[in-house]
Amino acid sequence: MTGFLLRALLTAFGLWLASQWVPGVGFDSVPTLLLAGLLLGVVNAIVRPIAFILTLPITLVTLGLFLLVLNAAMVALVAWLLPGFHLYGGFRSALLTWIIVWLTGWLGSALIGHQGIERYPRR
Repeated sequence: MTGFLLRALLTAFGLWLASQWVPGVGFDSVPTLLLAGLLLGVVNAIVRPIAFILTLPITLVTLGLFLLVLNAAMVALVAWLLPGFHLYGGFRSALLTWIIVWLTGWLGSALIGHQGIERYPRR
């Protein structure tokens, strides 16, 4: 559970960076930002695998490039579900937001490991 909450904080940090760097992305308040990080984690864990299976043929035909659209759609879905998370720039803003969130998550996983806060296993 600690690992999930830590990753939600990393996602929220990535969303905050995106709101600073990407035009058309904004949050009304800090609790909305934190809730968006949590909701994006839940959407990526539940909705994204189902959407991936349903769009597998088009993903194969486009040699995986459709995954960019799918990941941007997950960000747009969170913006649509959560009042206070504004995504005005359309696909471009959603895609750039996803790239920033992905990079912060990747760097965070490199620092904290894939298991959560415990970088090295206990003996």
